[in-house]
Amino acid sequence: MQGLKENKIQFILLVIVNAFVGAMVGMERSILPEFGKTLFSLSTATAITSFIIAFGISKSVSNYAVGAFSKRFTRKQLLVFGWLIAAPVPFLLMYANHWNWIILANIFLGISQGLTWSTTVVMKIDLVGNKNRGLAMGINEFAGYLSVGLAAYLSARIASNYGYAIYPFIPGLFFVLAGLVLSLFFVKDTAAFVQAESKESPIPLIKNIWSQTTWNHRNLGSVTLNGLVNNLNDGVMWGLVPLLLIQRQFTVSEIGMIAGIYPAVWGISQLFTGKMGDHFCKKQLITMGMLLQAIAIILLVFFTSFSAAITAAVLLGLGTGLVYPNFLTVVAENAHPTQRAEVMGVFRFWRDMGYVVGALLSGVLADWLGLETALYAIAAITAGAGLIANVRMCCTLKVFWRSQECSPAV
Repeated sequence: MQGLKENKIQFILLVIVNAFVGAMVGMERSILPEFGKTLFSLSTATAITSFIIAFGISKSVSNYAVGAFSKRFTRKQLLVFGWLIAAPVPFLLMYANHWNWIILANIFLGISQGLTWSTTVVMKIDLVGNKNRGLAMGINEFAGYLSVGLAAYLSARIASNYGYAIYPFIPGLFFVLAGLVLSLFFVKDTAAFVQAESKESPIPLIKNIWSQTTWNHRNLGSVTLNGLVNNLNDGVMWGLVPLLLIQRQFTVSEIGMIAGIYPAVWGISQLFTGKMGDHFCKKQLITMGMLLQAIAIILLVFFTSFSAAITAAVLLGLGTGLVYPNFLTVVAENAHPTQRAEVMGVFRFWRDMGYVVGALLSGVLADWLGLETALYAIAAITAGAGLIANVRMCCTLKVFWRSQECSPAV
């Protein structure tokens, strides 16, 4: 039987697993740009952000593969395999003697993240059903991104005390072991829930999942575009913002705090914004979130103080928190249960390609026009995507401001 209360033990286990998934990304989030400059003498923004490109491409492909592989393998098998792929990552980061090792580590990390995070999302949707889907997604993303923030701060603190080599990546060994053990021995597969829901679902089957999810479907296509742009600016926060803060003479600990606060607020806020999506118009939550992100990026560039950077990180986290769980619930409520993994895979493919687009675009713009101009451009793109969502998407629940309600069908 589907339901959050009815399956609370398995749901909690999946939340804990996803926390370790997030921590794997967090451990390198605040330190790799300076790690590249200090240990490998990288000088250009394009070179430094190359690890994000490697991560983004591999994660995008892995996300898409989850949908394809879901026809042949169980959710649990994909989750366990994802953790096995993650096993070499801490060792590659700890003992890297060339920047190519970092690229390779992020390829493995991207593949692992695609398999593990996508699978935990789909399994939670399988468990809870329609009633509290937004709340469930909020809790899932809360656990993942709070862990990203905490791990980012932890690695920065370790780096400030012991240097960038080896020590900041030791916690990754624990993250991999804990995630693998929980997934292998305690998490149960959710195939039975999918079969039961499929018999009662009124959602029509999608003929061409790729094209409809990519753009043609008004709701799915709009969240896919906004997901890509959201991760585009997240990649910028990961790659360029630490460089901007270094230029402004911020300490490693201060950069770690800013890098940690952003995903921590992003994670915590989703406990509330996910539930909001169960009651209010999701397209308007998405529009507000994207506009808030754009304002935060402008604030970060325009004001140079540490307090302003903290404020911008909080606002950026809140804006991202507004959109992230609602992306996932829009996908879930517009996809038939038997196609859910495939539709989610296509959405997450394009969403995480945002890391690639963001790293390439921001790196080129930063080298050509400077860091500040690049960030202003990213802010404009972010605001534009949010406005497109407000014009194109349909509302099926309560609205904050006047909005035409319509069928979410193509």
